[in-house]
Amino acid sequence: MRKETSSRVELLQGTLDMLILRTLLFGPAHGHQIAKHIQCTTDNVLQVEHGSLYPALHRLERQGWVAAKWEVAGKDLKREFKYYRLTASGRRQLTAEESRWKQLVSAIARIMWPAEES
Repeated sequence: MRKETSSRVELLQGTLDMLILRTLLFGPAHGHQIAKHIQCTTDNVLQVEHGSLYPALHRLERQGWVAAKWEVAGKDLKREFKYYRLTASGRRQLTAEESRWKQLVSAIARIMWPAEES
């Protein structure tokens, strides 16, 4: 994550993995596509640096939550990209992480904006 502007925020530890898994729910993608999807979807608030993205992708691959395959890039037959896809185990992990994320957000919201006492 870059710290260039105050409009960007740091990700909580483990959140990047969840965002990558969620991105791959839409279909296989290479690293640059994943980073761009996260950046565009969050209106440039989250910008994933290669130094964070690729170690996360490799970690997810070791866990068996994503599978990777080198493929020739579209029209440019001289270049190959490593495409990542979500595995069945990765889908289950995403469901579990989404559940934990909802619990975390709810708990923080109760502290930040407590219900007014009657």
